[in-house]
Amino acid sequence: MAKGGFPGGGMNMQNMMKQAQQMQQKMQQMQQELEEREVEATAGGGVVKVVATGGKVVKSIEIKEEAVDPDDVEMLQDLIIAAVNEALTKADEMVQGEMSKITGGMNLGGLF
Repeated sequence: MAKGGFPGGGMNMQNMMKQAQQMQQKMQQMQQELEEREVEATAGGGVVKVVATGGKVVKSIEIKEEAVDPDDVEMLQDLIIAAVNEALTKADEMVQGEMSKITGGMNLGGLF
């Protein structure tokens, strides 16, 4: 039996380390790509549209004229909040989905 208690364990350990490094490189590359990838969300039947990135940066907010009611500013605020939250949720889901493709669904404790 080789040192470490595994027959041929040194070679298997090297392979595992190499695979782990490759996975880490793929994850870093994917994360950089996802930081820039955009998602879109709407609220109020499309009167408010938000575009955000996988890095959770809001890129744009479009508000259609019919959403603007000076007598009901709170409704517009609620629509904006709903659209932003939905866009950020979609960004999270996109990142998690793409990263799970690399990790094979392994739970890596919130590394990304």
